[in-house]
Amino acid sequence: MQRRAVLPLALAAVLAACGSAPRTPRTPGESHLTPEAARDAAVHALGLVGTPYRYGGNTPDGGFDCSGLIGYVYRHGETPVAAPRTVAQLADWGAAVDRTALRTGDLVIFGARTHAGIYVGEGRFVHAPSTGGTVRLDRLDGPYWARQRVAFRRP
Repeated sequence: MQRRAVLPLALAAVLAACGSAPRTPRTPGESHLTPEAARDAAVHALGLVGTPYRYGGNTPDGGFDCSGLIGYVYRHGETPVAAPRTVAQLADWGAAVDRTALRTGDLVIFGARTHAGIYVGEGRFVHAPSTGGTVRLDRLDGPYWARQRVAFRRP
């Protein structure tokens, strides 16, 4: 009789041990970031301000281009997500968001899919702007950026 009681407990313990999945990046289109995970991504991006720009770069040691910065931040976040590698792909990733509904961690896509950054709140975004520059914090209503066509995406 005692053996019968042990079997269900052992089975429950085995199933509970299998219940947590390893932290692996999700593929594009599978992102289910919570607002907290999106905020963590924005904080991580802010921590990379000052990292040198490098075309094709996607690490803090090697430098970043704009899409490399986004990919790195989302890949190394609390909830890892494999973001697309190019701005053109990022422009179709996740869901479109209206400017009035922006939240921290949303993507900012400029022009004809030519540049991107991560929205960090209060009208500001982090991005890797150009050769010779560094990752920096800018305002959407700044003199240059306010004149650009912009779209917003929620990963």
